[in-house]
Amino acid sequence: MKTKFTPEYSGTLRSHLLTVPKCISECGGIRIFGRRIKSLVFSTDVAIIKNVNADAIIAVYPFTPQPVIAQAIISVSDVPVFVGVGGGITTGARSVRLAVQAEHQGAYGVVLNAPTSNEVIREIKNEVDIPVVITVVSEHTDIAGRLAAGADFLNVSGAARTPEIVAEIRRDFPSVPIIATGGPTEESILRTIRAGANAVTY
Repeated sequence: MKTKFTPEYSGTLRSHLLTVPKCISECGGIRIFGRRIKSLVFSTDVAIIKNVNADAIIAVYPFTPQPVIAQAIISVSDVPVFVGVGGGITTGARSVRLAVQAEHQGAYGVVLNAPTSNEVIREIKNEVDIPVVITVVSEHTDIAGRLAAGADFLNVSGAARTPEIVAEIRRDFPSVPIIATGGPTEESILRTIRAGANAVTY
């Protein structure tokens, strides 16, 4: 039986593209609209977004979400973009409107901050047909409530404790799609994957 052979072309000018760690390919990925996503780069820097080989971009930043920023990132990116639509200071009807606009702009999903109420999740899910991703920063989060409200994926972001949080969630919810922070090293990424993450942010 022949082994698979993957020809590769990188050109001259683009041969120095940024690459995500190869170990991320160990995870199973999440299939969204027919496209399998394993690696997501956490960035709003359009130069990085245009020159990285990740499967998707997760564009979340510590300011009030603005549609013009989402549009700029989506227009530059060659891969799907998951857009932050608030959930902390920016919440309620404004987050719902931002989510609807993000879908219209071409976002593959919307990401909500950990403080988001279940009611806002429910309202957004009623309005959009793209995945609603809720950020989880603690194993004490009411995951069942988040899922019942309509969250499609979990985005686990617990710094060094991320693998432990992922493992605890996975024990209680074996089939929930989990995106999780991989950390700075191949070792930390593999710990997150082995804990049960389907896709990794880097």
